[in-house]
Amino acid sequence: MRAVVQRVAQASVTIAGQVRARIGLGLLVLAGIEEADNAEDVAWLCGKLVRLRIFNDPAGLMNLSVQDVGGEVLVVSQFTLFASTKKGNRPSYSRAAKPQTAIPLYEAFVRQLAAELGRPIQTGEFGADMKVALLNDGPVTLAIDTRNRE
Repeated sequence: MRAVVQRVAQASVTIAGQVRARIGLGLLVLAGIEEADNAEDVAWLCGKLVRLRIFNDPAGLMNLSVQDVGGEVLVVSQFTLFASTKKGNRPSYSRAAKPQTAIPLYEAFVRQLAAELGRPIQTGEFGADMKVALLNDGPVTLAIDTRNRE
């Protein structure tokens, strides 16, 4: 799994002109799933996201997690995170998981993330044309890949 994580002051997802989800202070997580991903990748990434210390403590140091600050999480599926641009100018998405693999893992990811955070997770809609708006706080943006955990 691959995630682009942004610390946000606020974020939202709009689908067909209707706001589907909105959060205040917290994390916007763009999540990509590849065919090789499994439940172990889901568990590792959820643990990493909940405990990732990228929020400021009273001294202004990034020492607190989203859980510590009582922040919210918005997860948006994004197969384009597995784009390959090695050949030509048109990206290939062959590494991205097909829906029959990706949807169950995405749903498991959202469920487990909510369980570890101890509150509901806001989401976009898998496969939908979404408009994502955010106010990046910092800015703080990280890329995390479960294949690079060691």
